[in-house]
Amino acid sequence: MNKIVSMDQALEHVKDGMSVMIGGFLGAGNPHKLIDVLLEKGVKDLTIIANDTAFPEVGIGKLIVAKRVKKAIVSHIGTNAETGNQMNAGELEVDLVPQGTLIEQIRAGGAGLGGFLTPTGIGTVVEEGKTKIEVDGKEYLVEKPLKADVALIFGSIVDKKGNIFFNKSTRNFNLFSATAAETVIVEAEKIVEVGEIDPNVVMIPGLFVDYIVRGDE
Repeated sequence: MNKIVSMDQALEHVKDGMSVMIGGFLGAGNPHKLIDVLLEKGVKDLTIIANDTAFPEVGIGKLIVAKRVKKAIVSHIGTNAETGNQMNAGELEVDLVPQGTLIEQIRAGGAGLGGFLTPTGIGTVVEEGKTKIEVDGKEYLVEKPLKADVALIFGSIVDKKGNIFFNKSTRNFNLFSATAAETVIVEAEKIVEVGEIDPNVVMIPGLFVDYIVRGDE
């Protein structure tokens, strides 16, 4: 199967109302071109699962500004005032999740786990409505896994089978987001032949990847 497709072909799999995981951290490692084409296609009412909403003019922030997002599940919104404005105006639902908890929810989703226990949030608003379990005299919250319909991720070097190497900090949320969605689309900074990536540095095996698009398309 040829996994390399055009941006338009790949984004046919993203429909109104879907849940979409997007890799990146303050724009670093966002699949910028995929986001731009998604904007052009007019897809709306998305639930975004990501570390943050970047900046108004960068990456995920553009989706927020264009009001294409109905719900954001993120660890912070402080760098994008528009996210806060829409939240306060009742135009956007925002679930703020402790960063470590959020990435572990995504990891659990990708691993097929039913959830995990964490002490983070005990005694705060984070625990509201959640199950608590005591283990060896210590209280923990039960946090459920997160999965998405589609993951849009960025890869520094991707071979034609979808094996991915992430350069430096671009690994961030891209790594586990690639495992926790029904359909995974990777925007490749560079595409190489199978075998050109040292197997010892492959960070996501190609079996997780459905479609590859060229970042310079």
